[in-house]
Amino acid sequence: SIIKNTLHTHTPFSIIMNLSRFALTALATTLTSASAFTPAASSRAFIRSPAVVSSFSKFSSTTTTSLKANVLKLTEPEKDILDGVDVFIFDCDGVIWRGDSVIPGIPSVLDKLRALGKKMFFVTNNSTKSRAGYKKKFDSLGLNVPAEEIFSSSFAAAAYLEQTKFKDTGKKAYVIGEIGILEELDLIGVPYLGGPEDAGKVPPMGPGDKLDYDKDVGAVIVGFDRNINYHKIQYAQLCINENEGCEFIATNTDAVTHLTDAQEWAGNGSMVGAIKGCTGQEPTVVGKPSPLMIDYLCDKLGLERGRICMVGDRLDTDILFGTDNGLKTLLVLSGVTTEEKLLSQENVITPDFYADSINAFFEEGAAAEVAEEAEEVTAEVEEAKESVAEVKKENAFEQL
Repeated sequence: SIIKNTLHTHTPFSIIMNLSRFALTALATTLTSASAFTPAASSRAFIRSPAVVSSFSKFSSTTTTSLKANVLKLTEPEKDILDGVDVFIFDCDGVIWRGDSVIPGIPSVLDKLRALGKKMFFVTNNSTKSRAGYKKKFDSLGLNVPAEEIFSSSFAAAAYLEQTKFKDTGKKAYVIGEIGILEELDLIGVPYLGGPEDAGKVPPMGPGDKLDYDKDVGAVIVGFDRNINYHKIQYAQLCINENEGCEFIATNTDAVTHLTDAQEWAGNGSMVGAIKGCTGQEPTVVGKPSPLMIDYLCDKLGLERGRICMVGDRLDTDILFGTDNGLKTLLVLSGVTTEEKLLSQENVITPDFYADSINAFFEEGAAAEVAEEAEEVTAEVEEAKESVAEVKKENAFEQL
């Protein structure tokens, strides 16, 4: 009856699917044993299914929390978002793709936004690629995105050095990070050390040994580095602690990242934390939620902040980036943030709206598909109920 009532309301389709799966799981549990249909055993069969009990408890908790939340789920995208926004800034990991897989439906959504005349920019905290490198990734995923719409935190690090006229000092940068940062530094003519060249290096640590370092390093840039090692950490701390005026720059402090779509991986926050720990210094953060990139966009392109919407999957970077800089904000649940975390009493970062993904911008196109899937789920439940009835009859006949 829960499924029947839910199907006749405007409950999100995800809940419909979950409820239906709960019922099917419970039915499957009871079908595993003919004796489960005796009056005494029948009531126990459902209680003994931890997955079913846990799922219903989780659903009830989410529903209760939702009623207390101040953040609204996007239900009228045209009125709530599309009509009042000229420019969309999209995070990439968890919004456009997960790992090396584009999120289903995204190419169509981007095409429709362009057809409406919306401007779009893609801003990622991942520094492993330069803007040119990200252009190749967009192309490989079948996404037609011009290079000038792409902004990475590797570019932000270079832009920061350019704004502060670092090149004029004649100093070098030491890089913990990957090729993306180096390519961006090449474009502005800043000399550097480290990066991939220091992968696999081990500092001398015998009696009386020390690690020599360049006294002309005036900035240490820490970006995501899959080859982080003790040599890099020691070199960075020597430059920051021993070279007067050496600046500590972090591309971002994300706790986790999406290296693959199978699980979360430790993010650049772990690398930055290692350098903070051994220097006692706080870094200048150039990626989200720092205002550097939005200041750059607004200054260069003359954008009006009140007509910009930041769309991301992280509360502490994407949404904070939007709220701190006067932008509209939309959190999507297609990345690292769950609905439970968003609506929890502990969360103090509130987007204007949230949605399952940016596919929610054009719900009408998906309505027929949702209705069709709902009918299929209902049919599955009815078929399972008939199976239960047949087993009950067979069990009753055997008992006679």
